[in-house]
Amino acid sequence: MEISGLPVELWRLILSYLRLPDLGRCSLVCRAWYELILSLDNTRWRQLCLGCIECRHPNWPNQPDVEPQSWREAFKQHYVASKTWTKNAQDFESSNCFYLFRRKKDRHVLRVGQGCEFDTLRAALASAGVYDRIVLLPGVYEEQSEIILKVPVEIVGQGKLGDVALLVSIDQHCPTTRLCNVVFMPAWFTPVVYKTTSGHVQFDNCNFENGQLQIHAPGTCQVKFCTFNQSSIHFHSVALGVLENCEFTGSENASVTIEGIPSSERNWACKHLTTLAKSHCVLQASDPTLCNVLKRGGWGGPPARNVRTCKIVVGGDQSNLLPASKTQLVLEKAGEKEAEVNGRLYTAKEGEAMTLETDSSDSELSTSSENEEDDRSMYKLSYRAHGLSHMLAHVIHSRPQTNGLTALQRDLELKTLQQELQRDKEAQSLASSLQGCLIRKCLFRDGKGGVFVCSQGRAKLEGSIFRELTYAVRCIQNSKIIMLKNDIHHCKASGIFLRLAAGGLIADNNIHSNCEAGVDIRKGANPLILCNKIHSGLRSGIVVLGNGKGIIRSNQIYGNKEAGIYILYNGNPIVSGNHIFQGLAAGIAVNENGKGQIIENVIRENQWGGADIRRGGDPVLRSNLICCGYSDGVVVGERGKGLIEGNTIYGNKGCGVWIMSSSLPHITNNRIGHNSIYGVAVFCRKDDANDYLANQGGNENFNDEGEAASWENDLDSEDERFTSRRPISVALVESNSINHNGAAGLYVKSSEALNVIANAIHANHDSGVAVFQSSQLTRLANNSISCNSLGGVLVESEARVELRGNGIYDNSSHGITSKGDGVIVENDIVGNRGCGLQLLQTADMKVTKNRIQSFWDYGIVMLDQTKGLVQENLIFQGRSKKTILQQVSNAEDCIVQNNKLLTCKSKSDVAWTLENPPARPHIEGSSRGTSTATNSQKVTTMSTRIAARMDGGCHNNGSIFCTIL
Repeated sequence: MEISGLPVELWRLILSYLRLPDLGRCSLVCRAWYELILSLDNTRWRQLCLGCIECRHPNWPNQPDVEPQSWREAFKQHYVASKTWTKNAQDFESSNCFYLFRRKKDRHVLRVGQGCEFDTLRAALASAGVYDRIVLLPGVYEEQSEIILKVPVEIVGQGKLGDVALLVSIDQHCPTTRLCNVVFMPAWFTPVVYKTTSGHVQFDNCNFENGQLQIHAPGTCQVKFCTFNQSSIHFHSVALGVLENCEFTGSENASVTIEGIPSSERNWACKHLTTLAKSHCVLQASDPTLCNVLKRGGWGGPPARNVRTCKIVVGGDQSNLLPASKTQLVLEKAGEKEAEVNGRLYTAKEGEAMTLETDSSDSELSTSSENEEDDRSMYKLSYRAHGLSHMLAHVIHSRPQTNGLTALQRDLELKTLQQELQRDKEAQSLASSLQGCLIRKCLFRDGKGGVFVCSQGRAKLEGSIFRELTYAVRCIQNSKIIMLKNDIHHCKASGIFLRLAAGGLIADNNIHSNCEAGVDIRKGANPLILCNKIHSGLRSGIVVLGNGKGIIRSNQIYGNKEAGIYILYNGNPIVSGNHIFQGLAAGIAVNENGKGQIIENVIRENQWGGADIRRGGDPVLRSNLICCGYSDGVVVGERGKGLIEGNTIYGNKGCGVWIMSSSLPHITNNRIGHNSIYGVAVFCRKDDANDYLANQGGNENFNDEGEAASWENDLDSEDERFTSRRPISVALVESNSINHNGAAGLYVKSSEALNVIANAIHANHDSGVAVFQSSQLTRLANNSISCNSLGGVLVESEARVELRGNGIYDNSSHGITSKGDGVIVENDIVGNRGCGLQLLQTADMKVTKNRIQSFWDYGIVMLDQTKGLVQENLIFQGRSKKTILQQVSNAEDCIVQNNKLLTCKSKSDVAWTLENPPARPHIEGSSRGTSTATNSQKVTTMSTRIAARMDGGCHNNGSIFCTIL
């Protein structure tokens, strides 16, 4: 009959009365009938699926309220899966014609129950033939001894689930069997309700109460739509077992235990289970391309272009959080403000002397009269092309931070799982592997443990939920686990626990709200952790300790109460490409001899330090973006070590880098800018830090109880990954760009030696360098210190310093102010608004071979009880015509001799330049001028000596001789 003969709505009403075989026949008539049958998806196919006693809602137990994409497809998948047990043909391999005698469709149906031919299950099994069906009428069936299954049969309970209960212990000796719609409870003599050692068993829509299910190799099993109440499954060296859409509740131990390496001996069902497992890829709905990759272990098309965005919701409330887009806006606004100021600076002619307002946040040009501009052009010194001018390029050029940070964040965007698998063949191989036990779309709740994998076991978990357990997953003893798209939350301990050389792949999971760490890696465990969301934990997001390793990549780790990643006790992971943000403590903490390579992460908006290194922690922290934190960017606390290299440390409310003087870090090639307080701060004691900065998170006290304290002895071996690092014996700050910070660029109040070499310290809102205390020598060499809102270098009375080879330019106050001890040798001190060099109070300095010019004030000033030696300095005269001021209480202790004064008589004179050698600093690898000593000899041969009366009066010991060129 033609379909057009009746309205479609009427056809659907008629077809809704057909049984499954009749629907199948109708769909074979023609394409029009086929499409008509397909249109019954939300009516008849839904009825058939939900009315089948062998299955439940396709999304049970995790999402029973969510409709499947197709009811017909869901029913088809279950129907095909339910027939797996009948695909055994081993019994008939001896002859090709034996398949003619396989009875499936016309097999016998044996009924057990009151009024039926069999009263007990044992009696029915004794009479059953191959593939017969045994139907149990409602009731309770108890057996007093173990039942042995010798022939393949199907045992089905009649009525609703719960109407038929079996108190039995069954031992399967046949190749295959199936049990459906039955409640299993243990017999009085054993907790084991079912066991197989060689054959395949299939459970559909069954309940297990207080019992155990044991599968031994080469046996296999397929369990679907079953409930395990205080019950468990044990797999022993099983090649492949499949658990789908099952619920596990109230377990006293692990609900599923996988033990032993998968057996190489496989039974007939393995190939069918493998096909079934790969046909239902859990990633198929969200990423078909990735699913195809996992099926065939390769890639058939180009990678996806979409990149995962970072939309964060912690605790279901997004209103209290700063989203990634707002962080971007904060960074861009700061960059625009800086660009507006620096753009004007860059448009000035190179070499032109610039003035700074003392309240300026950057190197803004002050308003000058035309006469002053003429005077400046007459006395100007060119010093722009020094050894660190390239480090100032991103500061001086227009729109530097906006473009730079945008590009950096683009480079550090989170990669999707597909992108990670495409670039990492090992991860791709793990994701596509299928061994041991496959657990898919199951629910584990309200018990002690979820899945326990031990003794080289193998397991794969997909799309399951673990909640309100003591722990979700434990993997130990060289076992491997693959976890994809699971939800793990509200565990009383750690969500995932790996130790004793365990490994595997943990990817694209949502791990949150656990009482301990989201992922706990110990004792040589070495997993691959990719593209997870790990958040809202009551302690750390990930903890790595006791020689634990692992690769932690492209994860979102946020909103945890302790460190996002916590590394201690020789933990040594590789942490790269993660976004770690909005934590209530540090972003990454490395403690108690922890190590690790922390590379190319975005660490932002954490309450404590972005990275916190203490008590022997010795990581490599490289190429990270550490920004917008509510405390310091990087904290190196007591006995902290590590290489901190190539990071952008930006916009933190505390310091850029906070260092305790008992530590030994190597801080190099970082961009440290726009932090609210110091760029780099060095303190000698915690008390000093507290005096300076209360409530800034510099003194985190990570609780060692629970997660860490019991693992102090896990130091059996040490994996040295960093042997290529340059050893240092003194804390070293070198080759950093430290700019636009809210206080001094570098603040030192230290009891240990410190080397500060080849840094560009620019446009900070206080002094460039402030040394308040330095009982051992602080060495400042080859730095560029310029355009800071106060002086270039401030040395207080309790400090010992060595300033050598620095360029100190265009600061808004004095170039160098010193009340302490030390040497100032071969520096260029030019263009500062105050004095070039000022020695005050009890300063005791040796000042030699410097080149000094102050446009507005004295070149050198010595006051109070100053001591020391000032000689062989070259002083360029400024507009004020002031050179050296000496007003000291004891002139015999302050020797000033053999200094040289360069004066400019008219505008027609040749412009001054810093040459032979060129402008400092001089950096190794760049062109160097001739030495100062050699240059001085040449100058002396061309000069005449005259006596010059010093401003402020001469003392009785005689006049000072200056050389006028």
